Amino acid sequence: MTTPVCTRASNAAAPRAQTLPYPSFSSYVRARQPVLLRTARSLTANPCDAEDLLQTALTKTYVAWERIEDHRALDGYVRRALVNTRTSQWRKRKVDEFATDELPEPEPCPSGSDPAEQQALHDAMWRAIMKLPARQRAMVVLRYYEDLSEAQTAEVLGVSVGTVKSAVSRALGKLREDPGLALSR
Repeated sequence: MTTPVCTRASNAAAPRAQTLPYPSFSSYVRARQPVLLRTARSLTANPCDAEDLLQTALTKTYVAWERIEDHRALDGYVRRALVNTRTSQWRKRKVDEFATDELPEPEPCPSGSDPAEQQALHDAMWRAIMKLPARQRAMVVLRYYEDLSEAQTAEVLGVSVGTVKSAVSRALGKLREDPGLALSR
C-alpha cells in the first residue's frame, strides 16, 4: 500500500509523526534542483523551456507544501507536476505556422545596400568609437546611441552643457579623420 502524498484540508490538523527530511521549501529546492532540472530537460527540447517548466512545477509544489503529508515523496510529487504541466503546455500550444503553396518573398534591402556592408560599417564605427577617450566615448554614446539631449547627457555625466557640446564636437572631428571609416565615405 502506498502512502498518500497530499492530504485533504480535513486532515491538515492531524499532527505529523515523522521527521521531515527537508525543514523548508527553500532547503528542498537547494538540495534537489539539479536532479529536477535534469528531469525537466528530458521533457523539453530547449534548456530555457526546461527552467521555466521547473519553476512552474516548483510554484505548484510551494502552493501545496503544507498539504504534502510525506515529504519523503516530494521528488515524485514534483515530477508529476512537471509531467502534468508539460502536458498542459503541449495541449495549449498554438500553431503559428501555416502551410502555403508559395513562399513569401523577403523584403529587399533599402536602397540596394548589402547587409554585409552595413555590418562592416557598423563594426568599423564601433572600432573608431572605442579609440576615443573614455569621456568623449561616453558622451557620443549617450548623445547618438542612447539619443539623449545635450542637457540630459550633461546631467547624466555631471558636467555642463557646454562641456558636452565641445567634447562631442572634438569626438566627431576625430571620427571624421579616422582611417577605418574612410572607406565608407
